[in-house]
Amino acid sequence: MVETTTGGEPDDGAAEVLDRPLPDGVRRRVVQIVSDGFGGLTVAELPVQLRQYARFAPNRRAKFAGNAMAAALETDPLFRQRIAEKLREAQSELTGALDSGSPPPAADPLDVAAAAYVLRPPGWVKLVTAAGEEALRADAERADEETRAELDRLREELAEARGQTRTETERLRTELESAKKEAESLHRKLRGALSDVKRGEAAVRKLRGEMEAVRGEGQAQVSAAESEARRLKARLSEVEATLEATRRAAREGRSVEDMRVRLLLDTVLDAAQGLRRELALPPVSVRPAETVDAVEPGRMTPKDIAARALSENDPAILDQLLALPQAHLVVDGYNVTKTGYPQMPLEKQRLRLLGQLSQLAAQTGAEVTCVFDGAELAAPVLLAPPRGVRVLFSKPGVTADELIRQLVRAEPPGRPVIVVSTDREVADGVAKAGARPVASAVLLKRFSRG
Repeated sequence: MVETTTGGEPDDGAAEVLDRPLPDGVRRRVVQIVSDGFGGLTVAELPVQLRQYARFAPNRRAKFAGNAMAAALETDPLFRQRIAEKLREAQSELTGALDSGSPPPAADPLDVAAAAYVLRPPGWVKLVTAAGEEALRADAERADEETRAELDRLREELAEARGQTRTETERLRTELESAKKEAESLHRKLRGALSDVKRGEAAVRKLRGEMEAVRGEGQAQVSAAESEARRLKARLSEVEATLEATRRAAREGRSVEDMRVRLLLDTVLDAAQGLRRELALPPVSVRPAETVDAVEPGRMTPKDIAARALSENDPAILDQLLALPQAHLVVDGYNVTKTGYPQMPLEKQRLRLLGQLSQLAAQTGAEVTCVFDGAELAAPVLLAPPRGVRVLFSKPGVTADELIRQLVRAEPPGRPVIVVSTDREVADGVAKAGARPVASAVLLKRFSRG
């Protein structure tokens, strides 16, 4: 073992200075040498900054205390000499060769450089520098080999990718041709379908015309039946009057001839009753005097209201109409909402209008019916009608205008019916049926008044 000094003048090797950082490979070997020799020292022999790692395992010590051990080895000559002694004990052959100035040719340059860094023999800086350069050359050669291998692999992958690209291109070209043929076939089918649709539309238009003709014929038959029913009612009234006269004559003791007349009248009455059952006429709930068009004391008709000096756009005219006995207010829903607040969604339009109509019904006591066009709906509406308002949606194929006309026709003659709509066709139609049309703007003004 070569003698080392713990004080005094430094030897020739200690006077040398490394003018560059330790190569990474050499530094790792130095840290490993310090970690291996670390365990053979007592805590008192360790530098103060390394004593906390005394109980660590060598590998864990090298991982967590590598920087601290390298710094202590460089700055603490006594610690370096102690580590050098442990290294001489562990690798006597290598350290002896370094002390003699002839490192073994077969030794790993990194091991030689690390041992020289610790032992600091004369010329150790050259050994460390040579090991670093050798490590750099080895790394460069290894990187070059890896680069060549990677280049060969990439060339093979490129060739394979080109082959796959050619195959995929051929496949896609084939699929494209097939898709073109299929598209041409679909175009032909589409043209045929469009022709079928046009023929179907023409057939639908024809059927609609036939349905309109049948509907007109049905309405004519209904009108004829209503006229016949009125004639029969008038005839029945005459028969009943004659019967009553005959009964009075019988009570007064008329002759047998009068009794024959009475029998004939009874026969006619029975025939009339059979005709009533055959026609399924409803029971008579209205007395003849109630059918006479007249004004009772304290009552007004829509004509009376119209004769007053109120503007057609004055909301007060609506209040007067609704004050009539048994008044029925029919509202064209979407016509009102799209006049007053068209920017809102349909659902919110409906809710706002129905809330306002509920307040109006509570204020006036009038019967209120609000009609919406069912064609505006994408799906059935789940709606709880507000108190006092009847909500109706037209059926498929029936417009809200037609539903309003049906409601007006369903009312008995003489009942005040007020229809709110700006649609001129609706207004004219309900006016002919005896209802009183009012513009949507008038109802909106009435709402704003509260």
